[in-house]
Amino acid sequence: MVGIARTGTGKTAAFMLPALETLVAGGGLQVLVLCPTRELAQQVCEDTDALAMGSAVRSSVIHGGVAYGPQLDALSRGDEVIVATPGRLIDLQNRGKAKLKGVRLLILDEADRMLDMGFRPQIEDVVRGLGARPQTLLFSATMPNAVHDLALRMTRDAAWVEVTPSGTMAQGISEIAYSVRPDKKPGLLIHLLEQPGWEQVLVFTRTKIGADTLKSRLDGAGVSSDVIHSDRQMRHRTRAIDRFTAGEVRVLVATDIAQRGLDITGISHVVNYDVPLDPGDYVHRIGRTGRAGATGEAVTFVTAGDIGAFRTLEHQLERRLDKVHHPDFDFAGGVVMQRQEPGRRRSRSGHGSGSKAGQRLDADELAALLSHDTPEPRR
Repeated sequence: MVGIARTGTGKTAAFMLPALETLVAGGGLQVLVLCPTRELAQQVCEDTDALAMGSAVRSSVIHGGVAYGPQLDALSRGDEVIVATPGRLIDLQNRGKAKLKGVRLLILDEADRMLDMGFRPQIEDVVRGLGARPQTLLFSATMPNAVHDLALRMTRDAAWVEVTPSGTMAQGISEIAYSVRPDKKPGLLIHLLEQPGWEQVLVFTRTKIGADTLKSRLDGAGVSSDVIHSDRQMRHRTRAIDRFTAGEVRVLVATDIAQRGLDITGISHVVNYDVPLDPGDYVHRIGRTGRAGATGEAVTFVTAGDIGAFRTLEHQLERRLDKVHHPDFDFAGGVVMQRQEPGRRRSRSGHGSGSKAGQRLDADELAALLSHDTPEPRR
């Protein structure tokens, strides 16, 4: 089966509840779930424990960055459900420690992300280690061509269930974009954090260095924060998520490692501190708020250098985001109407966007570009 549904609508329960119904307690490993990131694997395992509460079913998680001991114990005692990232699982297969012949149900969660991360060869390695062909399920919020091809190769006569079109956003999330100078981005974020309702905020940066730098700026401003990215040890990442979940820190700064697998109740805002270059990443990032029928707000910071990527993003999303211009942070540098609705507006000065390389765009030209206007050529 191939399942497509927008983020935050309960795909984990959609595949795990039926899986648990088919399990034979004490029958050894029967269900294998592959996930692209350690955080998502942990989340799926925790959800499985909650759904299996009161039964004799045991589940364990296998991923890198932690000791082998508990994972080897789980495999040797025959836990019925294993949730794993491909790399560590293949390592254990090669050591002869992971016996997968009894797997009857193979589930690929966030299949599109696994392909983005180059996991196709590892997925195929895992499949070759299975016994009789298991029932295979692929789940994701987006279904690009590469995943469609993988689904056709891995499944036989699959049922395709598309609850909502691939990439559709969850209801209850409002989306806005702020135009901002690059050097003003930390100040704008701190300003927004001072506004009512900004209670639990997840901020995405494009780079690990950017995440660390932003955390330092927030700490300097007295904002409680933590950070997660792939350079941090797994125990530090887990502790940061636990602190954020418990409300001990108000802001969690993260790279795209956190765009999937974080199912935290109460995230009020998601901030794209850097414009995501892929619409799928945008969908998954902002899907960390507004989950399970809740409401939330997604904010994207757009610099003058981001205009091209931002307009491409809107084009691929097939919707325009509400624009906000704040005079203290706007790259245009002028006072522009707050919450300016998308639409056409003529440049007051008559200047245009057809500037040559090296020429400086003035305030009207920048504002017009962000609001999708097409100014007249520069005279």
